[in-house]
Amino acid sequence: METGSATPLGGSSYKWLVLFNVMLTTFMAVLDSTVVNTGLPVIMGTLGASMNSAEWILTGYMLSMATILPAAGWLSDRFGYKRLFIFSLVVFTIGSFMCGNSTAIGELVFWRIFQGIGGGLLMPVGMAVVTTVFPVEQRGMALGFWAIASAASVSFGPLIGGYLVDNLNWNYIFFVNIPIGVFSIIYTMIVQQEYKTGIRQKFDIPGFVTSAIFLPVFLYGLSEVTSSTNTRGWSSPLVLGCMWVAAVSFVLFIYTELTVKNPMINLKIFKDHNFSLANLIVFIFGVGMFGSTFLIPLYMQDSLGYSAYQTGLFFLPVGFLQAVASPLAGNAARWVNSKVVIVLGLLLLCSSFYMNYSFSFLTDKWYIMVSLYLRGVGLGILYPPLLNVSLRMISNQQMAQASSVTNIVRQIGGSFGVAMFSHLLSQRRTFHTERYHEAIAYSEQTYTNVVDGLRHFFSASGGLGHAESVSYAKRYILEHVDMEAYISGIDDVFFVAFVTTLLALIPMFFLKTKRK
Repeated sequence: METGSATPLGGSSYKWLVLFNVMLTTFMAVLDSTVVNTGLPVIMGTLGASMNSAEWILTGYMLSMATILPAAGWLSDRFGYKRLFIFSLVVFTIGSFMCGNSTAIGELVFWRIFQGIGGGLLMPVGMAVVTTVFPVEQRGMALGFWAIASAASVSFGPLIGGYLVDNLNWNYIFFVNIPIGVFSIIYTMIVQQEYKTGIRQKFDIPGFVTSAIFLPVFLYGLSEVTSSTNTRGWSSPLVLGCMWVAAVSFVLFIYTELTVKNPMINLKIFKDHNFSLANLIVFIFGVGMFGSTFLIPLYMQDSLGYSAYQTGLFFLPVGFLQAVASPLAGNAARWVNSKVVIVLGLLLLCSSFYMNYSFSFLTDKWYIMVSLYLRGVGLGILYPPLLNVSLRMISNQQMAQASSVTNIVRQIGGSFGVAMFSHLLSQRRTFHTERYHEAIAYSEQTYTNVVDGLRHFFSASGGLGHAESVSYAKRYILEHVDMEAYISGIDDVFFVAFVTTLLALIPMFFLKTKRK
């Protein structure tokens, strides 16, 4: 069996063949998350599941993925990149098949947890494979192409999910993974060479146990902040308990990794200046970007009346723009200081958030589209060169661990952002609702005149009686006030996302880059 070295594997065509396969599997893994979100209401209705049970379809996958992520580096070193990549594909494909054949909510949740093990390995191992087969000077461009797969799945996910659910049934949102998975398994076996770092060390059981407690418990606690069964938000005993357990296990994990002979994640990797700063940026970026992603669909569907399919069409060009910008930005970083490219991408993202800060129920379609297009270009420009700078000085022997760490940081940042912004949206909506109701002088003549005008309208257009028309008029005013409060809350959250993302400029200026 062929074993790799510190230099890139294969010839000029081999690396592109490998990249194609990794892009395909990344598309499959990310697509799975987006289409499952689309099909969740139908799954609930078909299997007779409550919202609390259905949330575990998403939560179970996330927790199993978080559990296996820290071990991806050791598993890659121990068994080889190719063997582990095939294993993750087999697990993910079998999990998809069994999810699609599930007949009860408990069965579906179990197989989603199983599927999450494969999904948790696919992303870091795939990223490590790409950075291993490409030389350092081409990694930015390669990571740009790799980002195309993620962008495409985010764009096409809602459309594919909507089509499968509307025209077939919910089972096909899982079955769609099977042909891709089978093809990639065969393709990997034939095309991809094995790569091993040559490092053989004992499995760090204490490190794995502490990380397997910290990450899932922390992410579960964050998900419970916005759970439909939690009415107390961050002050919920369950959330506080999870945070305490996560904090203690995190301290134990750090202590273990610094003291054991063969740590699962060598924390000395953070001595690399760019790697540490880039992961800090990834966390901040994850909080601001991924934490606010759910807001625009909420705004468009709940406030402007767009359907889920129509909302998906808005996001379709975003993926294309990111797909075009990613490889161009990755390649441009070879000739221009990477810091310039990264800052440009960040400023475009911040511009998008600032535009979203002024949403109203009268916002034009073109305004929303421009803000989304800025976001797509910004994402494409920002992420590939940032990853390239982060991994530039990381050796191939540490690449799998570095990829795992980056994926963990991004997952934590995104989950923290969703929990924080969801709770903030609820608080700001309540604040604006109270403020608007206080501003309305219900006993004044102006309010009476508006009610009377609406009463005449409802009487004339709907043929309603006097009392019923007055009731409709008052209800209409209350609904309009609630909608205004909801949009104002969304605007406030986008402003926080704007400020949060802007903070990433601080560590960004300390990155050590140079023009080649």
